[in-house]
Amino acid sequence: MLVAADKFKGSLTAVEVAERVTAGLRRVAPHVEVEALPVADGGDGTVAAAVAAGFDRREVRVAGPLGQEVTAAFAVRDDTAVVEMAEASGLQRLPAGVLAPLTASTYGSGELLRAALDEGVRTIVFGVGGSATTDGGAGMLSALGARFLDADGEPVAPGGGGLAALARADLSGLDPRLAAVELVLASDVDNPLTGPKGAPAVYGPQKGASPDDVAALDAALAHYAKVLETALGSKAAQYAAAPGAGAAGGIGYGALLVGARFRPGIEVMLDVLGFAPALERAELVITGEGSLDEQTLHGKAPAGVAAAARAAGKEVVAVCGRLALPPVELGRAGIRRAYPLTDAEPDIARCIADAGPILERVAERIGRDFLS
Repeated sequence: MLVAADKFKGSLTAVEVAERVTAGLRRVAPHVEVEALPVADGGDGTVAAAVAAGFDRREVRVAGPLGQEVTAAFAVRDDTAVVEMAEASGLQRLPAGVLAPLTASTYGSGELLRAALDEGVRTIVFGVGGSATTDGGAGMLSALGARFLDADGEPVAPGGGGLAALARADLSGLDPRLAAVELVLASDVDNPLTGPKGAPAVYGPQKGASPDDVAALDAALAHYAKVLETALGSKAAQYAAAPGAGAAGGIGYGALLVGARFRPGIEVMLDVLGFAPALERAELVITGEGSLDEQTLHGKAPAGVAAAARAAGKEVVAVCGRLALPPVELGRAGIRRAYPLTDAEPDIARCIADAGPILERVAERIGRDFLS
């Protein structure tokens, strides 16, 4: 069996999900061979999944979203680095109860990329998601050598709100090593930078943006793209409309500007983690995440795992905290059956608080259904 599940957000990491599923299966079939390959789709948990797959963990002190210093991790193996923007600029890096939709910056994410460049790698997988920011990647680009100046020639204030005052963008000082690496933008969203489906409108409210904040951020990012068009030409406008530009508050746009190639996050991570050979060895694949719902079908980890497994003729079941997809939708996604924690424990609060032991009981059911 192959356990290739994502985290149960707020309850279990992807590594813990694999451990609990394995424990439950072995209660039913003590000698069953279980291979664990925790997965991620580019969002928070991506570096942990890479480390679990054999990458070396690196730590570096960088700026958090409000400028405070934090310890952030990335992962390296051979000539490949996995960088997770949420490690530096994610919502979890904000002080408890604090949201800063207008001022949160991606500067620390740029510092993480710089640290990866210092490792001498040739490929950087840049996983984006779970961000606290909506600055179009301006902070990240600043950390990499770009300058964003107001009418007085002074640096604009951090965050998306500060971009309203942008008068000139100077990218001539960008780190030249960026041109020598393959930068892969790994994301599970394909939004453009601005507009009704852009970063501020779709994701701003999750970061504390009021309707007025959303309008201000959308206008600021549109202005930012216009100034960059003056500096870089028509490609700046093309990138703003490109799929993935709106990922993680527009950091996708900043990455595209420095030559990143956009790919669905789960596809990238399955390649990086060595999913194909593990899949060959498996007879049954167990995937999952905290909530199996409509979003799962649009590029989330379980859908990517199931699609790859189905293409290889392997059967797939899923574990989850909450199930909000009917059997027909699961079937279309390549998942034969889902096992939610709520089947074993109807109390949702207990499912969240005691997710580990309950997941073991759910895994026992999978063992009885497929191993007996």
